[in-house]
Amino acid sequence: MGLTVALTWGMGIVFAKAAIAHFPPILLMSLRFTVTALALVWFVKPPWTHMVALCGIAFVASAVQYSLTFTGLKGLDASVAAIVVQLEVPFLTLLGAFLLKEHTGLRKWVGIALAFFGVWQIAGEPSISKAWGSVLLVISGAFIWAVGQVMIRKLKDIDGMTVTAWMAVMAAPQLLIMSLIFETGHVEAIRSAGWVVWAAVLYLGLIMTAIGYGLWNTLIRRNPVSLVAPFLLMLPVFAVIGGIVFLGETLSTQVLWGGAIVIGGVALIMSDRS
Repeated sequence: MGLTVALTWGMGIVFAKAAIAHFPPILLMSLRFTVTALALVWFVKPPWTHMVALCGIAFVASAVQYSLTFTGLKGLDASVAAIVVQLEVPFLTLLGAFLLKEHTGLRKWVGIALAFFGVWQIAGEPSISKAWGSVLLVISGAFIWAVGQVMIRKLKDIDGMTVTAWMAVMAAPQLLIMSLIFETGHVEAIRSAGWVVWAAVLYLGLIMTAIGYGLWNTLIRRNPVSLVAPFLLMLPVFAVIGGIVFLGETLSTQVLWGGAIVIGGVALIMSDRS
């Protein structure tokens, strides 16, 4: 389940990068969650006792997080963004330690430090340093994502599919409002979108979100966050391969070294079971 999540999310970043060339990023995310909501909401009962909590989680973990991450993706290669997004793992491990009181051994602390150092190395690459604002947006999105996962972890008596479906129901209009405030060109983007763009939207809504987050929300509720988070280590591997194959991206030596350090740091977090 963890590897499937990494695959669907990694390729989702690649397809989203392609779609962002046509759709404003926040509008794209609103369409994505609309597809997810329409696909799933009919199969789960309304969790009335959790509605307020889910509304807050949807705003943090979906509306704010995806607005930051995918606006940042617009200014970066998909492969670079996927590596920077790996900061979700150390952020999630840190929050698990401080907010959920999960034990964090020395090896995890070293891994966390290496992951941040690796991202710092990547951000120093000349072509990427010019897009420092985009890098900061993706880093901020990674932190907000981790906060949202801790909020989900605290939910009780609700299954992962219900969380995914009703978060999508609430996130879609939240993202649309944010898009109308911060973006322009909505009507023209929708009117001129070709089938390839709509296929990317369907992938994001059905595969990346409905299936990917359905699996992830199940994992995160049944296991310690420090145990399941390291499976995201494979996300940049899939995204880098997808970026090369589908988008023709290339990685400089500095980015490769920085990415190796990031993945090495996350691997240390993964290997520490204490």
